[in-house]
Amino acid sequence: MTQTPSVPPLIESDETDYQDSGVTSTVAVAGHPLHPLIVLFPIAFLVAAAGADIGYWLTKGDFFWARASLWLIGAGLVTSLPAVLTGLLDFLRIERVRKRKAGWAHLLLNVAALGLSVINFVVRFGDPAGKILFLGLTLSVIVATILGLSGWYGAELIYRHKVAVIGYGDPNR
Repeated sequence: MTQTPSVPPLIESDETDYQDSGVTSTVAVAGHPLHPLIVLFPIAFLVAAAGADIGYWLTKGDFFWARASLWLIGAGLVTSLPAVLTGLLDFLRIERVRKRKAGWAHLLLNVAALGLSVINFVVRFGDPAGKILFLGLTLSVIVATILGLSGWYGAELIYRHKVAVIGYGDPNR
């Protein structure tokens, strides 16, 4: 017997999804989906940028943290490109993702996080320390928070709606 999740869903839950064997990712190597592997890099870089901004604030302006944050945001943006590509391909190719509110929340939160990260990078470029307090710090903390929420919905897609798992469910349901 399949046990249902003990944590209530934030948006929706379809018991038939949870009891289904799941839908495989459309971007996978040897059955292993690439998107969950690749997203670790931009998440780590962009969340670490918030930490570096906090470090800048706590050290009362140590330029090391300003430079580190700029590089972390840049690395987060560069590594987000393959994450966006693999996630978008799954979103467009798997109808089950588009039919779930969690899929749309995951997509829109990631778009917001990347848009804010581009703004954060642009306002710092040329003067990494000039805009950290408090615009850069605020943007970095908002991005880190958005990424946490987006990760929740990505996990909802995997664990509650059985998307990007090894299974034989109907991708159009």
